Amino acid sequence: MQEPATFSSSQTIELFDRYVIPNYTRYPICLVRGEGSHVWDAEGKRYLDLFPGWGCNILGYCPPRVVQALQEQVSRLIHVPNTWYTEAQGLFAEKLCTHGFGKAFFCNSGAEAIEGAIKLARLHTAEGRHRIITFENGFHGRTYGALTATAQPKYQEGIGPLMAGFRYAPHGNLDAVRELVDQETAAIMVEPVQGEGGVNLPPEGFLEGLREIADENGCLLIFDEVQTGMGRLGTWFGYQKWGVQPDIMTLAKGVAGGVACGAIIATEEVAPSLRPGMHASTFGGNPIAMAAGVATAETIEQEGLLEHVTAMSDRYREHFTALQEELPIIREIRICGMMIGLDLTIPSGPAVKRCMEQGVLINSTHDTVVRLLPALNITEEQVDQGVEVVTSVLRDMAEDQ
Repeated sequence: MQEPATFSSSQTIELFDRYVIPNYTRYPICLVRGEGSHVWDAEGKRYLDLFPGWGCNILGYCPPRVVQALQEQVSRLIHVPNTWYTEAQGLFAEKLCTHGFGKAFFCNSGAEAIEGAIKLARLHTAEGRHRIITFENGFHGRTYGALTATAQPKYQEGIGPLMAGFRYAPHGNLDAVRELVDQETAAIMVEPVQGEGGVNLPPEGFLEGLREIADENGCLLIFDEVQTGMGRLGTWFGYQKWGVQPDIMTLAKGVAGGVACGAIIATEEVAPSLRPGMHASTFGGNPIAMAAGVATAETIEQEGLLEHVTAMSDRYREHFTALQEELPIIREIRICGMMIGLDLTIPSGPAVKRCMEQGVLINSTHDTVVRLLPALNITEEQVDQGVEVVTSVLRDMAEDQ
């Protein structure tokens, strides 16, 4: 049985109103406990979370191996600077690089990983190469370099001037990229699947074409895998889904099972350009995050979650394909592994509140897209239960038209 919360939701909200900067739009619910794909509020109501931690809780809430690893690590060593070696950092780097490629640098978030990747690209390429090409509707983070790389004006309003050196191309348009590349281009940066932009999958040949353009012009290819990495698409990393290896890859969100962690992976050729004194992260690679990362990787390995993701992805596709045939308001279904988007002909925001009232948590992005990022270990029953609620809500919204 769940122990009662210390405060009610209303008491916690009152604390926030008095002491926390209100830069987030929050729902009037205080979450106090989670297990797997379920989470409970202060009043004891249970929710099925199909968007746990905005993708950070890639194994759901409090995955047992991660919890045990954290408990053991925090009793021995919480933090040491990167002037010393720690076993956990070496082991986690080995996990990431043997499942992927190259060498790893650790930081604390996706935005921090993007900032480091931009710096690394400029350090590695010839002097004078500083331009980075990114794509419309992409999202790379909220710090200045990452925000400038994010080709969405709504995030950039009122905070200029932005960083120099960024150029934007329409997503999927190789000809536009070719026109933008020049002798000052250091890198092309892209999400294998655009997440915040609406779960936009790459057109056939797009990622392969970017690799060719980068090679032809002597610039680097960066994959922002903050959302697509760590098994999300049914492969360890998104680039493996298309067989296109980048020179640099950024990771965060679910990489350490819900613990704050980011990483840059660079090829053996590129990695040495991040030489001593050129970049650092005080808390990056701390023993707690590294232990959680190792436990996350071991869970994916030992529970066969890559295969499970593929099976559950197919299950979602079957459900939602049938629903699309029934409801004209579903314009397009976009599914790749555990990244799921339903693009509607009407605003998707109301679906979030209606599903929440029925005990299911989802997300709305890019105005019209219902977005799900379920945990890799979600069960068949939970898939069906969540789809049943989403289906009911969308039917009601269709009737309201």
